Amino acid sequence: MSQLYDIIIRGGTIVDGSGGAPYVADVALKDGVIARIGAVQGSAAEEIDATGLTVTPGFVDVHTHYDGQITWENRLAPSSDHGVTTVIMGNCGVGFAPVREGDHQMMIKLMEGVEDIPEVVMAEGVPFNWKSFPDYLDALEKREADLDFATQIPHSPLRVYVMGERGANLEPPTLEDLVEMRRYVSEAVKAGALGVASSRNLFHRFRSGALAPSVTTETDEVLALAEGLRDAGKGVFQCNPNLDNDAETELALFRTIAEQAGCPVTFSLIAMPTRPENWNKYVEGVKQANADGLTVHAQYMPRPIGVLYGLDLSFNPFSLNPGFRPIAHLPLAEKVERMRDPDLRARLIAEEPDDPNPAFVGLLKSIGDLYVMTDPADYDFRPEDSLQAKAAREGRPEREVIYDALLEDGGKAILCSYSIGVQTYLDMTRPLIGRDEFIIALGDGGAHYGMICDAAYTTYMLAGRRKRDGLDLPVVVKALTSQPARSVGLLDRGLLAEGYKADVNVIDLDRMVLHRPQVRADLPAGGKRLSQRSQGYVATIVSGVVTYRDGRATGALPGRLVRGTRGAPSRAAEKRQELV
Repeated sequence: MSQLYDIIIRGGTIVDGSGGAPYVADVALKDGVIARIGAVQGSAAEEIDATGLTVTPGFVDVHTHYDGQITWENRLAPSSDHGVTTVIMGNCGVGFAPVREGDHQMMIKLMEGVEDIPEVVMAEGVPFNWKSFPDYLDALEKREADLDFATQIPHSPLRVYVMGERGANLEPPTLEDLVEMRRYVSEAVKAGALGVASSRNLFHRFRSGALAPSVTTETDEVLALAEGLRDAGKGVFQCNPNLDNDAETELALFRTIAEQAGCPVTFSLIAMPTRPENWNKYVEGVKQANADGLTVHAQYMPRPIGVLYGLDLSFNPFSLNPGFRPIAHLPLAEKVERMRDPDLRARLIAEEPDDPNPAFVGLLKSIGDLYVMTDPADYDFRPEDSLQAKAAREGRPEREVIYDALLEDGGKAILCSYSIGVQTYLDMTRPLIGRDEFIIALGDGGAHYGMICDAAYTTYMLAGRRKRDGLDLPVVVKALTSQPARSVGLLDRGLLAEGYKADVNVIDLDRMVLHRPQVRADLPAGGKRLSQRSQGYVATIVSGVVTYRDGRATGALPGRLVRGTRGAPSRAAEKRQELV
């Protein structure tokens, strides 16, 4: 007798991504879609016993930077290690297309500065077998991965592509330049980009300190990009706001984009200690914009963004000190040995950071309380656990305690710093979870290889915050699945319903563990990056194919480029999947 289905997931508790109450049922998958949910009769090539387990849609991460990684490898970790089955890249206005042959190095250096990806890694890994953005999509279409990936056309490469050196030098565009940028955005979206992405964030710079080409552009240029979306008849405008500006100014721009171009706008909502009043202004502004009939989404992290410091990472509290430069590139063991020298120790503790990039200097000078990362990873830091509190208890200078902590575990210690208190931030974000205008995101997978490891936020939500805050599981799953999928126009996924894409997680919530980030040297040219493993994912399924079992990759690569938005499956399409 022939097998009716490819996979049947038996007896699991279904949390379907809609926010509705859980229920127990079987889920049958066939030809990459969900064929039946209920009491499923018949057989399958594989059956998964999900008794006592939770079955959810695959998670959707709308803010990643796998633009380079997808061109040199097939695993989009760390996202794929944490139940994510679709990622959106091309965010923050940076990427690798469109690009002219003479500008490859500029795009590499821009990604190095903005997204903390080593130059040598990209120089060896990114093939640049494209010029235009449609060319880039054609190249990506040939790639296979362990999850689906979609992209947006980034503003900075586009500006340089159209304006050449004038664009890189932040010169204002001519009318002809604006017309061309608008045309290229429309062309890219018609070819399969999900939208256009820009950045006004003053932290986004080349490693030299020069601002990214998009950062200082005026409203007319931003609106030209948005008009390209209107010409294409679809697409989302993604933007990283100027964090040093007042919220009213940034919100006014986002409203103008949404009003004049008629397109959805999504932006990064980040808590800035220098502008604490902005958070509530952004939140209320987003609510008002949607009440007024506009579509504006704010992307936020479900915990404070954690900057990680260590001797094997991009930064540590002493890494920009003049005395550190001679040992910066030494092997870890040799670096630790040198740092144990009393004279060098005294010098580094006494020195101040110095670098041509003011953003990096500001980063180190603004380090708040530092915490030692443990295993399993515990992100609910208490003030009394900080190294600064330890120094006060021991009556020692803070910098000495921090210095010594870096040398622990043979120099493999990782210190974490938040710009805002944990409880304060959780209180700020609690009312946003489950609201359609606010999207959990900003994990930045594929970027900040040696600085941030936040792409595991999906596991953090299920293993940590859900229990800590007593969050409703269906609301949490909705916030990780259908809400982000809808925000970028991917309506064929994010729900467990007949006819929808067969992206599924089978999870043992009682066994979920999020481990401490670790450093691996597995990038092109031997580059290093942070990775983070988890436990509790019994199976992750992409397009009806099991990609992970018990947290381990199966080697299957069903993930493909998603070209353009996707409509929700029609009832007719669902009926066509019925096999009886």
